[in-house]
Formats: sequence, C-alpha cells, structure tokens
Amino acid sequence: MAAEIKDLVAEARTGTGKGAARQARRNGMVPGVVYGGGSDPVSIQIPFNVLLKHLKAGRFLAQLFNLKVEGHEDVRVICRGVQRDVVKDLPTHVDLMRLRRTSRVNLFIPVEFVGEEVAPGIKKGGVVTVVRPEVELRVTAGDIPEKITVDLSTLNIGDVVTISDVTLPEGARPTIDRDFVIANIAAPSGLARGGDDDEAEGEEGEAEEAAAEE
Repeated sequence: MAAEIKDLVAEARTGTGKGAARQARRNGMVPGVVYGGGSDPVSIQIPFNVLLKHLKAGRFLAQLFNLKVEGHEDVRVICRGVQRDVVKDLPTHVDLMRLRRTSRVNLFIPVEFVGEEVAPGIKKGGVVTVVRPEVELRVTAGDIPEKITVDLSTLNIGDVVTISDVTLPEGARPTIDRDFVIANIAAPSGLARGGDDDEAEGEEGEAEEAAAEE
C-alpha cells in the first residue's frame, strides 16, 4: 500500500524581491518558491505556525507533500531547502521542488515489527532493541510505500535483523550501501547480570580454595 501523502496548504504570493518577502513575514507567513517539474516557478507563502509544526515533527526535508495552492493544480513537492534566521533559528524562506510520479526521491519509511508474540528469543525473556524505527529508501514518487515490515517470529536471543533480511517494495532500495542493522533481540538484563555475578562468585571461590591450600 502506498503511503498517505500529507497536504501542505500554501497561498500564492504577489510580488517578488526582499520587500515582498518582508511583508509576508510581517503578516505571519513564510515566503517561498515552487520550482521544477517543467513549469515556471511560483512564489508562495506558508503560515509560519504551519511550517514550524512540520519542521518540529522532523524529516521535513525528506517527506513528500501534496501542495495545495488556490488557483493552481495540486502538485507533489519535496522541500529542497529552508533558510533560517541566524539568531533566532526560525524559518524565513522555503524552497519546494515539484516532482513527477516517475521521479526518484529519498524518503524515510517507517518500519513495522511483527511476530514478536511467537519469537523464541522473546519467549525466553529477550528484549527487542530497535536500532532503526525508520529506514531511508530511494523510491518512486508515484509509488511510495506506507511502511516496510520486519518479521521477528523466528528470532532467538542474540539474533539481528539487517536490511538484507527485509523484502523491500518493488523499485525501492536503501540509500546506504552497507548491510546495516535494523533490530536485534538482546538477552534480558537480569540474565546478563546474573551471569556476571555467577562468574564473580566462581572466581572468589577459587581464590579462597587457593588460599586454603597455601
């Protein structure tokens, strides 16, 4: 299933240049431009609070949006840059690039873990350690997966899941070349501590026996 693409609502901005941009900011908007896709650039403005919310949510530079501007057809865009105030670190300008359905982009895709309830390692008290709750993939804009699924049902304590163990959606590939870890099943902390205590007691007993022999 393809991922749901969030709407990003903006307004067409009249006027260009620094004066028009400053006026937009005074009105509580962040000026920006939409370019690419074989069409002329369009000046836009996005409500400051809306853009700030997206930025705080994370991954704004690697997320696809459905841009809605009154008087223009909806278009898929990805952010290609956010300029910020050097003192306040708040957004002052945004650049959006149009994408065709066949365009290839890098996006972070959530990872869903299944089979935990039957995994041998978890039944023995092991704990799932999630290294990557999402994975950056290179995908086609018209066929973005909603998630990738990792099956833990056969894993034992000490087993790991790497990206090569996962069946990726057709046409998608990782942006990292190496075979990185997504999750593992670690031994329960109590068991690990118990093993250390037993070993320490054994060493202490051996030391006492050696002293008695002397």
